[in-house]
Amino acid sequence: MACATRRHWRAARRPSSRTSRTTCIRSTGTSSSELERLSNLVGKPSENHPLHNSGLLSLDPVQDKTPLYSQLLQAYKWSNKLQYHAGLASGLLNQQSLKRSANQMGVSAKRRPKAQPTTLVLPPQYVDDVISRIDRMFPEMSIHLSRPNGTSAMLLVTLGKVLKVIVVMRSLFIDRTIVKGYNENVYTEDGKLDIWSKSNYQVFQKVTDHATTALLHYQLPQMPDVVVRSFMTWLRSYIKLFQAPCQRCGKFLQDGLPPTWRDFRTLEAFHDTCRQ
Repeated sequence: MACATRRHWRAARRPSSRTSRTTCIRSTGTSSSELERLSNLVGKPSENHPLHNSGLLSLDPVQDKTPLYSQLLQAYKWSNKLQYHAGLASGLLNQQSLKRSANQMGVSAKRRPKAQPTTLVLPPQYVDDVISRIDRMFPEMSIHLSRPNGTSAMLLVTLGKVLKVIVVMRSLFIDRTIVKGYNENVYTEDGKLDIWSKSNYQVFQKVTDHATTALLHYQLPQMPDVVVRSFMTWLRSYIKLFQAPCQRCGKFLQDGLPPTWRDFRTLEAFHDTCRQ
């Protein structure tokens, strides 16, 4: 009975093994056919545009996902076309007669007078004349000129009974300014102008900062006398430092200070925070 059962089990297993092998052979054949079909789809790199190793990108059959080779080939063609048109344009420009205009430009450049370099050293007499004329322009402003260190001039400007300004000049160019109150001492112990000490009052410290800004604004190296005159005109606007209200807020005091800023063009008074 046991032998009969074993023979029956073997007989039942044999057909299943044959079916499995048959299915495997058929699958292999299908895969082989698909591989042969895909191999026929693979193209060769173009020989007209040798792109070295980048030509191997054309072997990728999935062009929709990674079209690197087609984009690279298009860029290469565009570069060649651009180089070709640039060569044509260069040839056309070389055919034009540009020698005459070039010669005319050379002649005009030779005839044009050269700009004289601005010198920082002017005759002391010339500086004295300029300062004297400015002193006569403003009756409420007195200017005292001294030369304690040779040719460099130092000015002590007294504006009414409001403030005093020490102006350090190098020839006719202003280097720095220090603004102090009218009653403050502007001299050192040895009788020279004190060009280092600040004012004891915050209002005149503010005016000193604004005067430094004005020096940077009034810049005309070719005409230094105009710069000095413009700066003195701007400085004269502080004659009503404690009397003029702010043109923006209309107040005389803000944070305990009067309007310390003067507009460079209109000379109107503004508080330091209102001028923004």
